[in-house]
Amino acid sequence: MSAPPGFEAREVPVAADEHTESDASVVRRSLEDPDAFSVLFDRYADDIHRYAARRLGTEAADDLMAETFVIAFQQRRRYDLSRPQARPWLYGIVTNVVGGHRRAEARRLRALSRAASTAPSGDAEPLADRVAARVSAEGVRAELAGALAALPARYRDVLLVVAWGDLDYAEAAEALGVPVGTVRSRLHRARKKLREALGGSDPTRPHDDHEEPGHG
Repeated sequence: MSAPPGFEAREVPVAADEHTESDASVVRRSLEDPDAFSVLFDRYADDIHRYAARRLGTEAADDLMAETFVIAFQQRRRYDLSRPQARPWLYGIVTNVVGGHRRAEARRLRALSRAASTAPSGDAEPLADRVAARVSAEGVRAELAGALAALPARYRDVLLVVAWGDLDYAEAAEALGVPVGTVRSRLHRARKKLREALGGSDPTRPHDDHEEPGHG
């Protein structure tokens, strides 16, 4: 995957411990050596691109991913170096970027819902067979797309950084800048709404996830 403008490939010496170096250490190095920031791009660009594609489609994903890393680079001096992993930080940025396209996301989900609802019934598989621990928006069915579109944005953000970003509650809280209790509360409410819309099914929930309702 190509780096966004400002991250052009260069002949940069590779640190001996680059593959085990913490993200925080990479950010720290990048303050003096901006080219070092490309290590984070190499580590996380595919994940961020995949998440962006699930939320706004593959055509928009390149631009969303590029914007995420440009913003991250520009804001790297504000990164909390006490946090060894930058992944939640990057998911927070891309979620904010997606937030600038709320209407486009809702339109896309509604379009998926309409397209799936008009597909020949012989092509449909049981919902439980089409999704396992995580939902794939590229193959999402009408009911799920419609349910996601109907969720308040703050609920959808929490649900999808957990389900599609594979963040735990603490990481989701860090990404979204809210307390862990708020993550639990919003996730509980989002999943409750999905279950109501899908007749008791919740394809975004891992089988081993024992959710506890929050109070935030």
